[in-house]
Amino acid sequence: MPFEFEGLELDGAVLIKPRVFSDERGFFVESYKRSDFLAAGIAAEFVQDNHSKSDKGVLRGLHYQRGAAAQGKLVRCINGAMLDVAVDLRRGSATFGKWLATELSSINAHMLYLPPGFAHGFLVLSETAEILYKCTAEYSAKDDAGVRWDDPDIGVEWGITDPILSVKDDALPLLKDAQL
Repeated sequence: MPFEFEGLELDGAVLIKPRVFSDERGFFVESYKRSDFLAAGIAAEFVQDNHSKSDKGVLRGLHYQRGAAAQGKLVRCINGAMLDVAVDLRRGSATFGKWLATELSSINAHMLYLPPGFAHGFLVLSETAEILYKCTAEYSAKDDAGVRWDDPDIGVEWGITDPILSVKDDALPLLKDAQL
């Protein structure tokens, strides 16, 4: 199997380590193979791919979509490095409001799978970073939502106190005030 699947501390979140074939010419990696993902218990059907590029110090998130538009995501960094963060927003979950962080980079080739019900964000650690992520639901503007990156009740340890934020992200509510 070209992937190693590692369940994380938030139920349903999975760190995926693909096998990278490298030589003097470069590398080859399978970034997704439905049969292997199904065998590992990830039965997600991806319907939209997104590509994002950001500069060092940019923090995007913490974003999610509500209701039937909730998105599962398969995230990978194809250039540079980023701290990828997920927060469990599934009411009734034993880990509701808890977070996890992992470094995704073009060097380690790791990916993070998050099922629907998680908020997602990232901080760019390198001069620039590009990420690709697959989603299980198409973007819905009316269901788009988020929570503050620095919500003290969540307590994500980003390692930065003054990130570069969008106006939208800077105005996101605290978890206690968010519509889930």
